Amino acid sequence: MNILLLGSGGRESALARVIAKSSKTDKFFITPGNPGMKQYGDCVDLKGFDQIGDFCKTNDVKILVVGPEQPLVDGISDYFAEKEDLKDIIVIGPNKVAAQLEGSKDFSKHFMQRHNIPTAKYATFTSQTLEQGKEFLRTLSSPYVLKADGLAAGKGVLILDDLNQAEKELEDMLKNEKFGEASSKVVIEEFLSGIECSVFVLTDGDNYVLLPEAKDYKRIGEGDTGLNTGGMGSISPVPFCNEEFMQKVKTNIIERTIQGLKAENINYQGFIFFGLMNVGGDPYVIEYNVRMGDPESESVFARFDSDIVEAFTLVKDKRLKEYNININPLTATTVMLCSGGYPESYEKNKVISGLDNTFDAIIYHAGTKENADNQIVTSGGRVLAVTCLGEKIQDALDKCYKTIENISFDKMYFRKDIGKDLL
Repeated sequence: MNILLLGSGGRESALARVIAKSSKTDKFFITPGNPGMKQYGDCVDLKGFDQIGDFCKTNDVKILVVGPEQPLVDGISDYFAEKEDLKDIIVIGPNKVAAQLEGSKDFSKHFMQRHNIPTAKYATFTSQTLEQGKEFLRTLSSPYVLKADGLAAGKGVLILDDLNQAEKELEDMLKNEKFGEASSKVVIEEFLSGIECSVFVLTDGDNYVLLPEAKDYKRIGEGDTGLNTGGMGSISPVPFCNEEFMQKVKTNIIERTIQGLKAENINYQGFIFFGLMNVGGDPYVIEYNVRMGDPESESVFARFDSDIVEAFTLVKDKRLKEYNININPLTATTVMLCSGGYPESYEKNKVISGLDNTFDAIIYHAGTKENADNQIVTSGGRVLAVTCLGEKIQDALDKCYKTIENISFDKMYFRKDIGKDLL
């Protein structure tokens, strides 16, 4: 069958690789894609829901896979469902109401509260209630967690040690629109002390398939220091996600989430990302995403040995319980190669060399494009994701860093301590 994938980053590159491997995939299209994704399918440039819908009709597309969150929050699933000539296309991605789980921190926190899903204590404030927000901060202990309510490209969360700085940042977010419209509301949370991990499911609204878990590394600097980024690397599986911990995740978080969506008549078809904190062996939800994570997808899908398109076809008729998932027992590690200066200002159009000397690594393109001379150049903050498999974490990491020695572009930056906390 013919499939269209939306997106152009590392997450979509990882999805493209497993979709292209499926025996059920006939023609595979990606919009807009990137140079590295051309090995998996045909990259097409489509703008807006109308163009995407027309392309699907013209090319007999049967499955639309939505990679990033913005089209879901904007309602692409609703657009297809409401069109007579598009409604039979399987859309992997939830509708606009469900997408608020990621699109609004306030919505997701209220949802968790309603359905008894473990999460940190919180309150939400606007510019009109700024002083109450500062008072709430004073009731908490350091560090202080401020979250922009809306989408802020993974950068709308601040964790601050100093109360005065937290009060200033709250004012900057609410009064000065530090994160634009995304911070017109700010959620202040109690800080949870523990270790993070990411858990993923694919659900048809009734049933779910548990994908491999992963741990990502968000800070720009070694030892988890500096600014938050979209993610500097990931590891899968995660050693502390043992059977006892994962049973709690399934019972207290995944199943309550899916039952809660059903109870509220929210039809959810697609991936759910659970950003979790392991607090003394108990999982708490830090955030939901309504799509796969990045750079976790690069590690998760490197271990995926099943036919993912078969799973997508079973979603349509709520038959996902029939799906048998096979996961490679090896460890996958991912290291992101970034533009110098990221996550703040950085230069683009740096020529990338060494992409042919990659041993047995998977090189996922994340922020690349072709220039007029047909050279691969940088076009984003996170440029390439280098992923390798190994018997143990260290084996896979050694392969990653050996591969990276052969790749270069001007001011290339990467963390050299990915996974070290798990060794």
